[in-house]
Amino acid sequence: MPVRRLVPTQEAADLLDLTRELAREELAPRVVAAEAEACFPREVFRTLGKAGLLSLPYPEEFGGGAQPAVVHLQVLEELAAVWAGVAVGVSVHGMSCWALATAGTPEQQATLLPELLSGELLGAYCLSEPHAGSDAAAMRTRAVRDGEEYVLTGEKAWTTHGGQADSYTVMARTSADRSRGVSCFVVPAGSAGLSADRAESKMGLTASTTATMRFAGVRVAADRRVGAEGDGLPLALAALDAGRLGIAAVATGLAQGALDDAVAYAREREAFGVPVIEHQGLAFLLADMAAAVETARATYLSAARLKDAGQPYGQQAAIAKLVATDNAMRVTTDAVQVLGGYGYTSAYPVERYMREAKVMQIFEGTNQIQRMVISRELARGGRPTTTVTGSL
Repeated sequence: MPVRRLVPTQEAADLLDLTRELAREELAPRVVAAEAEACFPREVFRTLGKAGLLSLPYPEEFGGGAQPAVVHLQVLEELAAVWAGVAVGVSVHGMSCWALATAGTPEQQATLLPELLSGELLGAYCLSEPHAGSDAAAMRTRAVRDGEEYVLTGEKAWTTHGGQADSYTVMARTSADRSRGVSCFVVPAGSAGLSADRAESKMGLTASTTATMRFAGVRVAADRRVGAEGDGLPLALAALDAGRLGIAAVATGLAQGALDDAVAYAREREAFGVPVIEHQGLAFLLADMAAAVETARATYLSAARLKDAGQPYGQQAAIAKLVATDNAMRVTTDAVQVLGGYGYTSAYPVERYMREAKVMQIFEGTNQIQRMVISRELARGGRPTTTVTGSL
């Protein structure tokens, strides 16, 4: 089902056309084999980097695309409709660049960002720990100052691109203060003492490598600390707001892909002499799936417009992540139902979509955490505001 999109410029429209072309020509031919074999598609990220798709939300002076969130997120959605694992990787790579782009010194931005934004280097984001998945302030990984270096000791769990990335954005404790005792570091792959555990064996997103990263006395130059000591947790939480919008867009694209496959099957498959889409029970199921996809899209774009206007959007990002990922789980499950027994086999991709949708409800903060974020904002109260932006 073609998606009707509104974008602010012709450049943005051309960018989405390019994304669809790359998804069709570079992603679609590879996805089935890569997911079946759990093969990390490093070359795909280089291709997307050369096309400028890894740099979209960042300023041009850093080598970025200077695109608003409403465009960047729709690019992620288009990628996810074909290969969710790659779209997740693009979103996480963007998160790994967030601290440098927003709090890095001019020297850090000039030396570290261009290779990341061009795709020459692939980034990873290290926040969660085995004992503190949703409670980032409870992290135990430490960074101890030693002259002009810091020594990092600890482990980071659930690292997307773990063992494959060239650069790791790492949050580590520099003091005992719970909220102001975490600092941010950019750690190059290959650093002595840095290692990756064997990749996790997952039920979905199998080509997207996830691994625990271990820091055994890793020495990091002090000029690779981003921001002041103690700035790490605010930087991490700000990156998570942006990352939640990214996952909302990815989940929406995944659901759109499942809807497209279900509709195509329902048009072709016949029962009792007519295509099954003409049977009301199935037609209504497909209609509910379409409504869920459109709802998710509208919700994340609403939050994106707040972000683009420079307004607080944390609550809206949590709502978008919650709505889009719950809807993706429902839509992909219903897609399997539409295909019946065939949907339960690997001969059709809808069973993979359903497996991939589940983790969307878990990472970048579980949906229970999203409800906590939303309810806390409700408890704080506040009056509605109206901001004039001059554009939609």
